[in-house]
Amino acid sequence: MINTLENLCTSVCTDLKPRNKISKKHQFLSIYNEIQALIKRLYIQIKRRPSTLISGILQPLLWLLLFGALFQNAPVGLITSNTKYGTFLSPGIVTFTAFTGAINAGLPLMFDREFGFLNRLLMSPLISRNSLLISSICFITTITTIQTLIIIIFSFILYQNTLNILTICAILLITFLITLSTAGISICLAFILPGHIEFLALILIINLPMLFSSTALAPLSFMPYWLQFIASLNLLTYSIESIRHLFITNYLYNNPIIMQTIWFNIKLWDSIYILIIFNIISFIIVKNIISYKFE
Repeated sequence: MINTLENLCTSVCTDLKPRNKISKKHQFLSIYNEIQALIKRLYIQIKRRPSTLISGILQPLLWLLLFGALFQNAPVGLITSNTKYGTFLSPGIVTFTAFTGAINAGLPLMFDREFGFLNRLLMSPLISRNSLLISSICFITTITTIQTLIIIIFSFILYQNTLNILTICAILLITFLITLSTAGISICLAFILPGHIEFLALILIINLPMLFSSTALAPLSFMPYWLQFIASLNLLTYSIESIRHLFITNYLYNNPIIMQTIWFNIKLWDSIYILIIFNIISFIIVKNIISYKFE
């Protein structure tokens, strides 16, 4: 009788023992649900305030129309070589669309900080605080992809460019790399800067210098030496020149020289590798800064 009671107690205690394997199995599903809920919240916000999405499309369209019309009657060899200025301008506007959308990625987090909602999220039983970072990046990536596709389609119609599906996927990959690195920096600024006024002011200061110090509006050979030096350090230049090669040649398999900088010549895949390396470095820096702020 006593042995029977001991066996019964042992079996009950065994059943009541926590099962770590089951909790680990469901941990990834819980993180996925967290990210999905946070992304859904951001989509609801932009559904209620669609002006952000619309302005992100209208601004690059105005740049494309106005600058394309400004140099429409210019000789082909005046600024660019054997390329109409509209075709030359389109890759710069595509990259600028992705950059402008990604630089605003930290704005929702900044408003959450000011309204106190971020503190509620941090105090809630989140399995991983990285869900905040991942959800913001996923949200801004989808929004900028939609905006970029609209600009690409509009440039096809306006300048009668022809691209195949593989080339469009390569262009979206390059803009994704720009979006990923820029969105990470923007989210990092949302945790560092004191308020949204300083955040918006910094965006206004960054946007135009990044545009004019790249090859979006003019090639490197058209710039003075000091501006060539700055443009060679600008990350947007490598994205613009890669997309420009795909726009003009519509050919992905070869690895030609797409840009001659003041230091060395850059090939197509070299430009993509530079963007990937910058993404890795920026992700490590942003991850450390955000982890420090969370502590």
